[in-house]
Amino acid sequence: MRHQTVTVPVPAGIDWKGIGYLLSMVGALLLGAIAWPKPEDPAWHLPALIGGVSTTIAGFGVRYVAHLKQKREIEEAKAEARSR
Repeated sequence: MRHQTVTVPVPAGIDWKGIGYLLSMVGALLLGAIAWPKPEDPAWHLPALIGGVSTTIAGFGVRYVAHLKQKREIEEAKAEARSR
């Protein structure tokens, strides 16, 4: 059985991964808002919540920066291949 790659044209101006990461960041903030500790909750809940939301958002940011770097490297490789 042969496998063929199918490519779907996507407008160059829309960075769908970027939109996805942004939506995920908003989702993390919304979940954090819902989970905000009540006054009777243990004192450690607030720092844990802030740390969890912060690291989640930072992780999405790092992944997006890596995505941009990979995208730039692919474009550079394509440009180099065309110039040969």
